[in-house]
Amino acid sequence: MTITLGDLRRSGPIDFESLEEFVRENEFPLIDGTTATFIYRGHADEVLLRHWIYGLSSTQAFTRIAGTEFWRLEMELPAQSRVEYKLEVVNGDEHRLVQDPLNANFAHDPFGANSVVYGHGYEVPDWSLPDPEARPGEIVEHVLGSDVLGGPRDFQVYLPARYRETRRYPLLVVHDGEDFLRFAGLKIILDNLIHRLEIPPLVAVLTQSPNRMSEYADDENHAKFIVEELIPIMEERYSLVGVPAARGIMGSSFGAVASLATAWRYPGTFSALLVQSGSFAFTDIGDEHEGGPVFDPVVKFVNAFREEPGKPVEKVYMSCGTYEPMIYYNRSMVPLLERTGMDVRYTEARDGHNWENWRDRLREGLSWLFPGPLWMVYE
Repeated sequence: MTITLGDLRRSGPIDFESLEEFVRENEFPLIDGTTATFIYRGHADEVLLRHWIYGLSSTQAFTRIAGTEFWRLEMELPAQSRVEYKLEVVNGDEHRLVQDPLNANFAHDPFGANSVVYGHGYEVPDWSLPDPEARPGEIVEHVLGSDVLGGPRDFQVYLPARYRETRRYPLLVVHDGEDFLRFAGLKIILDNLIHRLEIPPLVAVLTQSPNRMSEYADDENHAKFIVEELIPIMEERYSLVGVPAARGIMGSSFGAVASLATAWRYPGTFSALLVQSGSFAFTDIGDEHEGGPVFDPVVKFVNAFREEPGKPVEKVYMSCGTYEPMIYYNRSMVPLLERTGMDVRYTEARDGHNWENWRDRLREGLSWLFPGPLWMVYE
């Protein structure tokens, strides 16, 4: 007996062997138009899908297929979506969060890994994958003794392929640079975009804070470290253009706050700003907000910035996922930034607050802020 997806959607018993064969012969989650069908096999009292889609209940319950240990869930999944999730398997008082055993697609982050489901039409960008024809750049390790931060700070430097002291290079400052390397493939992307002439060869300094939730929340010492210590040592050690027009700063989440705050505190130091899923929480009336104490300095900074933004840079690229709670704040920032006279480009994607969402926007953001010869021809 052969069964179909339609058979799964009907209540009532299903032949067990046919169901096993159906699961073996299909990839899951099974995408049918804008519907994703999830299957789990195993003994459980309850199976739940845990995801990070803002506005949708964070748990979706599976239904047991009668007479079997198979569980099924259908969920609406718009085209081009990308959703990270885990399965919660409940047996008595035991609750286990696991990756989907039937799904080979997963994404890493600093906390581990999640399974990933792709909506119809989504593809991992080819420019984010290793290209054997692209000459590899180099990652160089450094330690800087910081007077401002009161101790040594590790940082890394990306040097493009065929780096030469006889040339001058733009500089990109990257907050959470080590995480961008590990979870968003930043080195591969820089190698590929430079190889494809979509951005010029550039040098990137990759910072990583051990106290990011405090230092990135508009800490004046952090901004001072970036501008008065890190950039001067980069210009001393490497062959950089050394003017604001060839200097950019970027970050995601709290790293986006740090990037904007640093540029705001030192206007004219950078010409380009790339901010992704910025944690730009603010209040319109009073001081009450939903972010908790860690967001207090962020709210204070963003409120002050909204009152008097100035013009910290010339060009801003912003992106945010429509499935993340910061979407309202990011959308609200766009017209404010535009009114300052800065050139602003804003992109949304059907994705959440995660590293591969930020990875998928890097080509558009970097190519617009640092256009290479091909981008200038085809734009």
